[in-house]
Amino acid sequence: MTQRIVVVGAALFDSGRLLAARRSAPPALAGRWELPGGKVEPGETPEAALVRELREELGVTARTVARVPGQWPLKAPYVLQVWTAHLLPGSRDPEPLQDHDALRWLTPEELWDVDWLDRDVPAVRATLALLDSGAR
Repeated sequence: MTQRIVVVGAALFDSGRLLAARRSAPPALAGRWELPGGKVEPGETPEAALVRELREELGVTARTVARVPGQWPLKAPYVLQVWTAHLLPGSRDPEPLQDHDALRWLTPEELWDVDWLDRDVPAVRATLALLDSGAR
């Protein structure tokens, strides 16, 4: 059986808004929106990977808060796991440094205004359910 490789995504919140990142590559995904993140490297915890990926992709310092229940299949052997996260005090504002060409802070009313990647839609829905239950 093939070992699953975890891809971590950040439900990064600021003032009640969720950060969405527009992919610039690969061409098949370009122009669609996702939760920022990336692969967990060998020997790395998912939480550490997420903090690293947010620093590399967005130039921010953040902390993970809680894992969103569930995981979602990506192209084999990858699975997506999502954590809620917040910027640390003194962090710079996010910028699209790697793999993205735009960022957008979305209020709950605007969440479905962007064209999310199909694989991220159930993760965004699960994140909303977690928030609606009062967890952050």
